[in-house]
Amino acid sequence: MDQELTPKEKACLLAIARQAVISWVRSGTDYIEPREEKVLNVRSGCFVTIKHNGQLRGCIGNFQSEQPLFKEVAEMAKASATKDPRFYPMKEADLDDFTIEISVLSPLHKIDDIEEIIIGQHGIYLEKGYYRGVLLPQVATEHGWDTKTFLKQTCIKAGLSTEAWSVEDTEIYIFTAQIFGENDK
Repeated sequence: MDQELTPKEKACLLAIARQAVISWVRSGTDYIEPREEKVLNVRSGCFVTIKHNGQLRGCIGNFQSEQPLFKEVAEMAKASATKDPRFYPMKEADLDDFTIEISVLSPLHKIDDIEEIIIGQHGIYLEKGYYRGVLLPQVATEHGWDTKTFLKQTCIKAGLSTEAWSVEDTEIYIFTAQIFGENDK
C-alpha cells in the first residue's frame, strides 16, 4: 500500500483483527461492520501475526487481496488464530493473553541483486519451482540477521536448501510493510 495509515486507521484495523479472532473462536461468527474510510477499503495484501505470552502463536497473510483491507485483515486474523499449521487452533482459553500485529504490504518487487535488500525495511518472498517462502521485514531485525542469513532462513521456510537463494532459477522479491501492533507505544 502506498498511502501511510494514520494512528486512528491503524487502531481501527487492530480492533477489527481482535474482534474477528474473539468472535470466531467463541462462536464461529465473523461479521465485521463495513468501514467508510477510503484507505481501509483499498485492496492490499497484509499479514496478521498473533503472539501469546510474547511468543509466536500464528501468522498468515496474502500479498494481494480481492477484498477491502479491513475485510482482509479480519480474514487473516481468523486464519492466524485457527489455520496456521504450526499451531493448534486457538481455543477460548487462549483469548486471555494474546496480542496482534498487522503488516500491510507494498506490492512485490523482483530483484536481481541481493544488495537491494535493506534489513529492517524489506521482507523477502522467494520462489523456486513449486516452493515458496516469505519472511516479513521485522523477522530479520528481531533475530539480528544479516542479508545472507535472512535469505537462508527464507529458503528454510520454503522447504529448500539454505543456498537455494543463490541458484539461477530462484526468483527473489522484496516488499515493504507498514507494521503496527497492540504493543506499540
